[in-house]
Formats: sequence, structure tokens, C-alpha cells
Amino acid sequence: MRYLTFALAKGRLAKKSMELFEKIGISCEEMKDKDTRKLIFTNEELGLKFFLAKPSDVPTYVEYGAADIGVVGKDTILEEGRNIYEVMDLGFGKCRMCVCGPESARELLKKNEIIRVATKYPNIAKAHFTNKKNQTVEIIKLNGSVELAPLVGLSEVIVDIVETGSTLKENGLTVLEEVTPLSARIVVNQVSLKMEHERIRKFLTDLNEVLKENN
Repeated sequence: MRYLTFALAKGRLAKKSMELFEKIGISCEEMKDKDTRKLIFTNEELGLKFFLAKPSDVPTYVEYGAADIGVVGKDTILEEGRNIYEVMDLGFGKCRMCVCGPESARELLKKNEIIRVATKYPNIAKAHFTNKKNQTVEIIKLNGSVELAPLVGLSEVIVDIVETGSTLKENGLTVLEEVTPLSARIVVNQVSLKMEHERIRKFLTDLNEVLKENN
């Protein structure tokens, strides 16, 4: 039996995913060792392998078949635009992708004016303004805290993930438009879904049962 390999987005998502998997009898003891330097973790008994990856790399590992199954946020799936199947919403890690800015920028969005948009998610921002709104914008990619951009005049608005909105509020910014709701999703490699159909389907069915009980 070949291994079924999972790529998990490092951090909170990986932790929550493993807690969920344990409820359907999938565990990996060696992952619980805080001091381990290992990169790949194995459950020999079940024929499973797990590795942790930077969220933006998870869809890449899955597309190229280095992982059969991945767990990653919807924001990363949209931004990376990889050729993979998104098969399940896990319902945790919920937040929203939004257009935010000072209240004064609301008019610019209504009037469809040419504006500058700062974001860590240029593809999501472009799709929102170009495809959904037909608004011409200049997109500026930033890697740090994008809330700074409208405060120093780099951009009129930002496109960013909003959880509680407290950082926005503290900086005099507000949500002006919602782009899309986000949460943790399961993605599957297209070939794996055919080759390992039975195992993957069982995994998804078991998971679905647990999620139903939780809700």
C-alpha cells in the first residue's frame, strides 16, 4: 500500500486539522514532539505521511502530487490559483477577505474611480476589482502590515483578511466591501482522487460525519 500524503499549512490550521483527524482515528504521535527537527511524519500502521508547509506552498505540493491531500485557507487557494480540487470546507479559521479603508474612500469605490489598492493578495484583489466590479485599479503588493498603506498615502484602500476588525478600528479604517468569506479547506490532487479514490472518499466521508456532529 502506498502512503497517502498530507500537506498541512503550518501553525493554527495544522494543529486544528490534526485535532479533527484524531476524531476519525487518524493520528501521528511524532508530530506532537515539540522539539523534533523532522520534516516528514509517518503513521506506518495507517500508511499515512504528513508534512508541514508554508500556507502558500500547500496548493503547489498538492498540484504536483507531492501531497495527495492538503489543508489550507481559502485565501491561499484563491491567491495561488493552482490546478487542484477543493473538496471540503472544514468550517474553522473563519474570517473574511475585505476591501478596507478610511470612510472617505467609500465614495471612490461607488464612483468606480481609478484608485490604488495595497494588498498581500494581488490576484484576489485584481479579480475583485477587474472581474466583479469593472473598476480600474493599480495594485501595490506589500508583505507587511497593509493597514499602514492608506495612513501614509500609499493607497486609497487595502484588500486584506479581517477577523475581528479591531486593528482596522484602531487605525481609523473600516470594512468598505466584502470580497469573500474564508475558512480552512481540504484540497486534493486530481490524479490522487482517481488513483486513491476509495481511501480519499472514506477519509472525506468520515470527516464529514464528525463535522456534522460538531455543528
